[in-house]
Amino acid sequence: MATATQTFRYTVRDKGGQTRSGSLDAVDQRVVATRLRDMGYAPVSITAVQQTALTKELTIPGFGTKVGLKDLVVFSRQFSTMISSGLSLIRALNILAEQTENKALAKIVGEVRTEIEQGRSLSSALADHKVFPKLYVAMVKAGETAGILDEVLLRIAETLEKDLALRGKIKSALTYPVVVLIMAVLLTIIMLIFIVPTFVGMFEQLGGELPLPTQILLMLSTIVRKAWFVLIFGPPLMMRAFAYARAKPPIRFQLDRLKLKLPVFGVLFHKLALSRFSRNLGTLLRAGVPILTALDITADTI
Repeated sequence: MATATQTFRYTVRDKGGQTRSGSLDAVDQRVVATRLRDMGYAPVSITAVQQTALTKELTIPGFGTKVGLKDLVVFSRQFSTMISSGLSLIRALNILAEQTENKALAKIVGEVRTEIEQGRSLSSALADHKVFPKLYVAMVKAGETAGILDEVLLRIAETLEKDLALRGKIKSALTYPVVVLIMAVLLTIIMLIFIVPTFVGMFEQLGGELPLPTQILLMLSTIVRKAWFVLIFGPPLMMRAFAYARAKPPIRFQLDRLKLKLPVFGVLFHKLALSRFSRNLGTLLRAGVPILTALDITADTI
């Protein structure tokens, strides 16, 4: 489990005798002092920052900074370069924690560094954080065992880049149909709200019984006009419910079966699954992961 950290402000002197100040996240002052010495500084003072309601960063669930595949690609490439250059794990992670632009990833890298300083392996420290997929952790573990961590990190970056490129192609293929669908839905809503009601009076004057399709159309128009809040809050709630249901393995299995049977899109989803399976399994096997373990991990990535 990750150990809680706190922020420390420090003042140091560099090799030229100049004074520098800054802040670091660590478990205690001893760890901060060790990091500063590893960076070539002479600590002058280290004080803990008292966290108050005003100094704590406000984060709203679901709206915080997220770690994407691009962030992991950049992190993996930089990490590989530093390791191949002869830097130690602690020194490399310390630099990455300070230079990573994504604040969420920078915080995670700092926590991983702290856990390694306490004696844990890199792969076990990464496994505590959900931003690193099982594929990532398994390859890092294999790289640690074989002593080729820099090569494995480079392979991870290349694998993630291919995944990004594949996702980009899929998004490009789906953009036009999705835009057409959204426009059709919007035009239908506008018609039900503004156009259909103008015919209600005319139908009442004509009298007689209206055809069933016309009755359904008028009923939908009434529902949309009187239950407008459903149009606003309905889609987000449905998306939330869908995400919750998809997290359940039995429901996800049935949804995936349905996806493969969809016209046009089913073939696309099938090719996507085969591509991910082949690429991820091959990557794990090249990294030295046993085939049974590789198959289990690959099953979770499709």
